[in-house]
Amino acid sequence: MTSAKAIAHLVYKDIKLELREKYALSGILLYVVSTTFVIYSAFQQVDASTWVSLFWIITLFAALNAASRSFITENPNTRLYYFLLVGPHEMILSKMLFNGLLLLVLAAISNLVFGILLGFEIEGFNLWILLSALGSLGFGLSFTMISAIASKAKNAGVLMTILGLPIIIPQLMVLIRLSNLAANGGTIAEHWGDLVSLASIDIIALAVALVVFPFLWKD
Repeated sequence: MTSAKAIAHLVYKDIKLELREKYALSGILLYVVSTTFVIYSAFQQVDASTWVSLFWIITLFAALNAASRSFITENPNTRLYYFLLVGPHEMILSKMLFNGLLLLVLAAISNLVFGILLGFEIEGFNLWILLSALGSLGFGLSFTMISAIASKAKNAGVLMTILGLPIIIPQLMVLIRLSNLAANGGTIAEHWGDLVSLASIDIIALAVALVVFPFLWKD
């Protein structure tokens, strides 16, 4: 089985499991919808800056909950089975790809829910869509790797939070700053350099995972 085929099979397996265990995805969606509804009930209407900040904070914790299940919930026997079938690069890339796709879906749903309940406060639509995609992928890449590291500890859930938030906060700050520019009508062309920097963070997270994960895989 080639690397590409192995990755595709692993992603397909994760998608089937996610669709079968609907309570996992449903729980994350319920968190997004209920939290947004609480904000709507409390404020009725928020300004663009607050809208952006709340969107990314809710997306951040939804991403943390979604990606934390990548390795933490798998039992040792399952990991041993995967160890005999595929290599470390295929495994980590498939998990990152799956979580990236999952978070893209969650970001789209969050945009829809926010738009319905709080109104859509973004004038620079194209820039916002690109930021939503880059941010979601970045969260997926980073939290997947952190989940792999945390799974080696006893208190994996606690360690996931301790490691994840300090690493992701700089990226979150960049996303909020650029999102505020998008809310005021910013365009992709005007902020191309910042978008490249944001994409570079995703690439760095991917590169680090490819270097570090093989050592975790052998442990």
